[in-house]
Amino acid sequence: MKISIVMPALNEEAAIADVIDEIPVSKLKKDGHKVEIIVVDGKSVDDTAKIAKKKGARVISSERGYGRQYKLGFSKATGDIIVTGDSDMTYPFKDTHKFVKQLLAEDLDFITTNRFAGLKDGAMTGMHHFGNSVLTLFTRLFFRVNIKDSQSGMWIFRKNILKDLDLTSDGMPMSQEIKIEAFKKVKAKEIPIDYYARVGDVKLSTFKDGFRNLFFFFGKRIR
Repeated sequence: MKISIVMPALNEEAAIADVIDEIPVSKLKKDGHKVEIIVVDGKSVDDTAKIAKKKGARVISSERGYGRQYKLGFSKATGDIIVTGDSDMTYPFKDTHKFVKQLLAEDLDFITTNRFAGLKDGAMTGMHHFGNSVLTLFTRLFFRVNIKDSQSGMWIFRKNILKDLDLTSDGMPMSQEIKIEAFKKVKAKEIPIDYYARVGDVKLSTFKDGFRNLFFFFGKRIR
């Protein structure tokens, strides 16, 4: 199989090289997989794109927007399996080969990850933790999706399921939306991961993004 690593990026020059280096390409190839790395750059004004290209990644230019960048990356991915994560050293890309093995061994279609199971010092502020908990509770109560972390950005899934998922958000709510869609429509599972302090500037606005998520999902719930 071919594995596509898809990462959105916005001014991540401080971390992007280390993130790409951490991807276990040799282990994935040893397991018989081809590998491509796609960085979807949201018009960074630093050297993110230049560094990613130098590291061998395929760089795709996109308008800004978390969901918009991911959907473009998915459309350009040529792999059978897609693995996602942020470009800031927070997610354990070093374990990609293990996640792919689990997806295949358990005949799953979609895996999402629980960052709270292995939250490292400095990885998340108290307010960010609280906001995540509220959004996760909302997901469990209103959409009957039994997960512990609705906002995690690391997913491992078969590309062919995308045709069955109704992904409408171009922003941060897409992270929550893809889980709701997957758990309702395909064979999905949540697994624990380690989650680390980010390298570079924080771009998430806890209150603004949190309220945007809630408003989006109230609309999705009543459709």
